[in-house]
Amino acid sequence: MAETRLFNNDCIAAMTGLDENSIDLILTDPPYNLGRFMEKRDTNLKRMRDNFFGSAGWDDMGFKDWSESMDHFFESAARVMKNGGSMIMFMAIIKVETIIQLATKHGFYYKTTGIWHKKNPMPRNMNLHFVNSTEAWIYFTYQTRTGIFNNNGEVLHDFVETSVTPSSERKYGKHPTQKPEGLIQYFIEVLSNKNDWVLDPFMGSGTTGVVSKRTGRNFIGIELSEDYFNMSRERIQEDNNEA
Repeated sequence: MAETRLFNNDCIAAMTGLDENSIDLILTDPPYNLGRFMEKRDTNLKRMRDNFFGSAGWDDMGFKDWSESMDHFFESAARVMKNGGSMIMFMAIIKVETIIQLATKHGFYYKTTGIWHKKNPMPRNMNLHFVNSTEAWIYFTYQTRTGIFNNNGEVLHDFVETSVTPSSERKYGKHPTQKPEGLIQYFIEVLSNKNDWVLDPFMGSGTTGVVSKRTGRNFIGIELSEDYFNMSRERIQEDNNEA
């Protein structure tokens, strides 16, 4: 039976207690360092969403502090990753180059940058400019150029398309950057095998944990916010009971 371990802590502190060379896949969605940037943008987000990430308090670091924190993250990630392990990290397009530089410094091999296309995005400011319907994801392997890739003989493009997170996946509470389960399951099944260990150091709403358990993977989740930690823990436990 798959195992789940959850930590309500800073990700660097929690990862210090994990075994070296123990993680097969890191699948995570860290802060994009857009809080201050978005404050100056004319997006109407605050009026349209009651859980706008720019007001959440966890994405308002200065660029230097954010870069240093991500540098420490990759250092910790390198310690716990197995050679040949994989990482998928969601990230804002304008931060991708910085992330790649930091990751390669710590032994991660950059594979590609892909796009998640949301088929039904919020149509804010649709009469003023192009509606934002995409987010980037970055694919790395650790200490190798090839990792697990379960494509089953199919051509898999670096473009993944799903709907945004449905309300049925938000019944335990709202998280401003929650990803849909179908999107996360796609990466877990392609880049890991059953009984592998999946780590999400920025667990948020717990989607990676829900999908990991559902697909027979072991899961370690770390979340700093007590509110989000409690929400994700309840969601993961309830999903396991339903399964």
